[in-house]
Amino acid sequence: MIFVTTGTQEPFDRFLKIIDAIVPYLHEEIIVQAFRDIYNPKNFSLREFISPGEFVSIMERSRLVVSHAGMGTILSALRMDKPIVVFPRVAAMGEHRNEHQIESANKMYDMGYVYLASDENALKSYMLKKDIQPLKKIDNKASDSLINSLVDFIG
Repeated sequence: MIFVTTGTQEPFDRFLKIIDAIVPYLHEEIIVQAFRDIYNPKNFSLREFISPGEFVSIMERSRLVVSHAGMGTILSALRMDKPIVVFPRVAAMGEHRNEHQIESANKMYDMGYVYLASDENALKSYMLKKDIQPLKKIDNKASDSLINSLVDFIG
């Protein structure tokens, strides 16, 4: 099962359209949690809200997590030893207030924690890969090196 999540605070229709185009190739269950806006998916059901307990349950059952560059989702996937593909929102396309998601996603990718997809082809390639593995696992307390890297990055 693949768990796709974009959080509950802002729409991300460009991402949902891409996911909708990929779903027919997957041949497996997909759960998509996202803020509903204009786009109405054809190939999956959209869930606007998932309780924290159900979020954990879905994450535990998933073979892959695909997400915007939300740090909560990234850290949850890393703690649960799940591979995560990050597809950041782009402020220049009206998807966010600034480009912090691109910057965060690039940093986490450079550190070897996440797979990074910047376009539809890369995202499809990762999602179709049946043997995709987690890159790193973290404990409930992040390592000093991760914390220091993020502090240096933030600033």
